[in-house]
Amino acid sequence: MLTCARKDCPCHLPVLARARADGIQQGVRWGDPYVFFLAPGVVTWMVPLVDGRKTLGGVTGGEVMAGEEDVERLRAVNYFVEAGCARGAAERYLSRLPAWPQSRTREAAASLFELVYQVTPYVPSLLTRNRENALQQRQIAEAIQAGKSAGQRRYPIREEQMLLSLMRVGDRNGARSMLNDMLAAMFLYSPNLVLIRARSVEMMGFLVRAAIEDNPQQEPLMERHQEWTGRIVESRTFEALCEVLRHALDDFMDAIFMQGYNRSSAHVRRILSLIGERFTTPLRLADIAAEVGLSRFHVARLVKRSTGKTVTQQIRALRVNRACELLETTDKPYAEIAYELGFADQSYFIKQFREMTGTTPGRYRTRRARR
Repeated sequence: MLTCARKDCPCHLPVLARARADGIQQGVRWGDPYVFFLAPGVVTWMVPLVDGRKTLGGVTGGEVMAGEEDVERLRAVNYFVEAGCARGAAERYLSRLPAWPQSRTREAAASLFELVYQVTPYVPSLLTRNRENALQQRQIAEAIQAGKSAGQRRYPIREEQMLLSLMRVGDRNGARSMLNDMLAAMFLYSPNLVLIRARSVEMMGFLVRAAIEDNPQQEPLMERHQEWTGRIVESRTFEALCEVLRHALDDFMDAIFMQGYNRSSAHVRRILSLIGERFTTPLRLADIAAEVGLSRFHVARLVKRSTGKTVTQQIRALRVNRACELLETTDKPYAEIAYELGFADQSYFIKQFREMTGTTPGRYRTRRARR
């Protein structure tokens, strides 16, 4: 991190101090390190310093130039001069800044975040909560947009059964994703918050009834259901309601697996765990069946009944989801990603990616980079 003892250096300007303070607030809001322009062409990143739900301050990683263009440097100089810095001091300051690509800046921000919470005793509960909220709202917004494009205006009755299946096998991430799709569908059906709350109460009631029918030992869920129903009714915004439902879903899943859901859930959890560990390898149905000690038919039936997908579709979905992460967080070439995830070749990877996401890897990476 660059530091400067010269009082005439632009890094001490009040306008930059305000920008850094705003960077802390934005980082807390999104629950992640925040990368932003400190001045035209000058990029910095901020890691919010949080303990529990209390914000203590922030840690910055210094400053870099977003590019080497002379025009950007001139704009930065003029910006600092207008903010009260001498031109010579501004030019000296900028001459010391290295030029970094966007990917390196994101990596540096992520590394700083990890380092801060490794060497400090702080527990960033607030950041975790806000990051989960932001991810949930982003997924819901994307699902709403996709639903509008497809002309979707229906209540997601069929998805309730799929959500129940994901809960049965303990697929928390899959259940959260399905919940977000359902919330998006509810919003498209009617954005009226009162109606969405009513639909949410109905959905939670269905999940509780199904759990108790499957295992009478789950009767204590009725008390949990009453508590969460109260919180649903008290939600005053759509975002607050989404957070309540996410926590209710997690709570129900924890309670369900304290008692066990049904006889086949242990087998399904083992099958899905195996797929999750080895989806980047050539994994055949016969291999899975031999590993878990069941017939191929039984494995195929359990996976289809529990997830709504075939084994092949499950593997393909995991590969494409992982590809999305790599496209967002790395600069790896498409051929390298295809090889790493077990696709036969780059062309097949692009084809499968387009079928599942509606776009190509190249367009996906470009769109995400602009956000």
